[in-house]
Amino acid sequence: MSEGRRTITVRIHGQEYRIRSEADEGSVRRAAAFVDETMTRIRERTEAVDTLDVAILAALNLANHLLAARAAAEERGARELAVDQQRLAGLWELVEQLDAEVAAALAEGA
Repeated sequence: MSEGRRTITVRIHGQEYRIRSEADEGSVRRAAAFVDETMTRIRERTEAVDTLDVAILAALNLANHLLAARAAAEERGARELAVDQQRLAGLWELVEQLDAEVAAALAEGA
């Protein structure tokens, strides 16, 4: 649970940043470490020197991962929804069948 905004100091790409956040400190530190690792990996692979270039490439890389994760979650959600709809249709059919049987039994008893 959030306890309000707090300032957390993190180091990304050799630079210290003071982050104001309501998130817990561990989450902020993990996010900062992930960004730092991504920037380091990109700098090593591209041999880019300019920090802004590395930051832009890292942002694009992270955004791509985020969008892919969202798309996968939406796809999973759509598949789960389809399965749920099939289950509901099957249950509705069962309810209608039971309703018909109860109505027939009541008619016989009348």
